[in-house]
Amino acid sequence: MFKKILIANRGEIAMRIIFACRELGVKTVAVYSEADENSLHVRFADEDVCIGPARSADSYLNVPAVISAAEITGADAIHPGYGFLSESAYLAEVCEACHIKFIGPDPQVIRLMGDKARARRVMRKAGVPILPGSEGPVETEEKALKVARDIGFPVIVKATNGGGGRGMRVVRAAGELSNAVKTAQREAEAAFGVGDVYIEKYVESPRHIEFQILGDQHGSVVHLGERECSIQRRHQKLIEESPSPGLTEKMRRRIGGIVIDAAKAVQYTNAGTFEFLMDPDGRFYFMEANTRLQVEHPVTEMVTGIDIVKEQIRIAAGERLGFKQSDVTFTGHSIECRVNAEDPETFVPSPGVIHVFSIPGGPGVRIETLAHSDCTISPYYDSMIAKIIVHGRDRHEAIARMRRTLEMTVIEGIKTSIPLHLRILSDPEFVSGKLSTSFMDRFFARQRTGGRLAEAV
Repeated sequence: MFKKILIANRGEIAMRIIFACRELGVKTVAVYSEADENSLHVRFADEDVCIGPARSADSYLNVPAVISAAEITGADAIHPGYGFLSESAYLAEVCEACHIKFIGPDPQVIRLMGDKARARRVMRKAGVPILPGSEGPVETEEKALKVARDIGFPVIVKATNGGGGRGMRVVRAAGELSNAVKTAQREAEAAFGVGDVYIEKYVESPRHIEFQILGDQHGSVVHLGERECSIQRRHQKLIEESPSPGLTEKMRRRIGGIVIDAAKAVQYTNAGTFEFLMDPDGRFYFMEANTRLQVEHPVTEMVTGIDIVKEQIRIAAGERLGFKQSDVTFTGHSIECRVNAEDPETFVPSPGVIHVFSIPGGPGVRIETLAHSDCTISPYYDSMIAKIIVHGRDRHEAIARMRRTLEMTVIEGIKTSIPLHLRILSDPEFVSGKLSTSFMDRFFARQRTGGRLAEAV
């Protein structure tokens, strides 16, 4: 086992990794920007190193600074969390060269799965169902138009190295394609440093389903079931849950088996997520694989009882998985709400000082947060300030428990997305489990027309 792990991240995920390390008896090193000097992860880590100014490019994305901090403190491993450098094959390669263990997949796997076009080809070869689309990046408008006409509109233009909804455009007619490709390329270049885009068939109103996997360095791979991530705004997830109300046990076993075979085909190690679109007829199509821990991993932990972060660390240290697929069981239902510092009506970010911060606990409630009373929410980083996760005997109890927790949460000084979450949790379609990636469009339309959910919460 490692003696000391450097956490190349900030906020609640840095705290989550500190929790796991403390329970494993592993020392931790926090890195932080000048804006995060007073953050909780700096306070609770065993050591801390400032790696630069507030801007992410000068601190949390600065590979030389991160590696230097690891070498100075004698860390023998780096955990990247999610976001920032978590899917950086370059960081993984530098770690390898410096004899520091990267807690994640091997660099070549990160590079392969990070290129969405290449990943599609590999998954098809491994027997994973994929959507019709271009074989690789589309370099010209002429090629884009030919692909789109061959597979039929609507299509979606995607950044090959993208994520988080950036570099993506839905196109419903040939006349819209040229502008969509140019816009997606610009966004991709700005966000990821690579402007390549590819095209695939767009599925109307699908569910977004992702499967969590763990693979050790000895050839064992298991899946930990699925998460329903269909409640999204502009491709950004708002609410996640496990299990999905749209899957049967038979579907779970079938897709889980496909995912395990695909992971073995690319010799996947550590934690990862295979994401799918499920059309209204129950057909699954591979979308992408994320070679890192996911924001929503706690709902899987709640229903399986497996600590994914601890397993990541054990796997990276060379240990075997301590359980087989037949040992993985699913109990009850879990829901996660991402609490963002933003206006719940306009979605404008709301940074500032939190004067009062109180989230009640109680049975089946888990809070992961960077926030506390009198802390400052910085404008430099993602607006998520907390994750509220609940577990219930069934989905009905989980919804009721989440509503109770949100209603009793007190955050003063900034605006948050909690009122929006409460309205969603009261929506008849949500309660009945009729979910899809177009849910929020319908939800907002009902509000605009004076539907039931326009009432104040």
